[in-house]
Amino acid sequence: MGQNVVLTGIVLNVMPIGEYDKRVTILTKERGKITAFARGARRPTSQLLAATSPFSFGEFEFFEGRSTYNLAKASISDYFRELSNDPETACYGFYFLEIADYYAQENNDERELLKLLYQTLRALEKPALKNRLVRRIYELRVLLIEGEYPNLFSCQNCNRKTDLHWFSGRQHGMLCDNCKMETDAIYVDDSTLYTMQYIVSAELRKLYTFMVSEEVLDRLEMVLNRCFAAQTSHQFQSLDILKTIAG
Repeated sequence: MGQNVVLTGIVLNVMPIGEYDKRVTILTKERGKITAFARGARRPTSQLLAATSPFSFGEFEFFEGRSTYNLAKASISDYFRELSNDPETACYGFYFLEIADYYAQENNDERELLKLLYQTLRALEKPALKNRLVRRIYELRVLLIEGEYPNLFSCQNCNRKTDLHWFSGRQHGMLCDNCKMETDAIYVDDSTLYTMQYIVSAELRKLYTFMVSEEVLDRLEMVLNRCFAAQTSHQFQSLDILKTIAG
């Protein structure tokens, strides 16, 4: 027999089904990533029309069958509507949703990923924060949650904790000046290294409370481009669109 369950989560992905229905992917606190059917959600008069849009965060009530979820109703606390005011910012948001969709698993403990995603979308709404910085913080923190983050605190070769000025994508971590043998290793200044160390060690509530210089951000982008691409072979469609819009 089926039963009704109430889950807290955020809509990651929506696909039209038939003439009036939707299939939604939701990252939930209680059951990880789930896929559910929303009957009639594409009708203009449906109470589920807005609730089944990407970025919608709140409580979702489902009828749970033996193999499927059917969305019955929703109470949305945040639609993140401000993201749609700027096409570039919206693309960043969709990219963050797509990353969460890629990593999240069904019936897995995804509370940390959900909290990170929510705080990241809130950070996107802050005009003072550069979207480029928000993106790099999110990417590195996702790698931390998934256990795929690089070693940023000691040399990958000799375990030395000082003079760490080179990032190796091949060795997935920092190298000291004495161990730098790779011609393609990226030079990392002290400020950029400190920024990355802060990102992986700070409390979530303090994660989006700082700014960096343009030079540090440029270097951070170089490292994360190498690092994130090495850990994720997936081609993110929203990133391709973002690159076109943001140049």
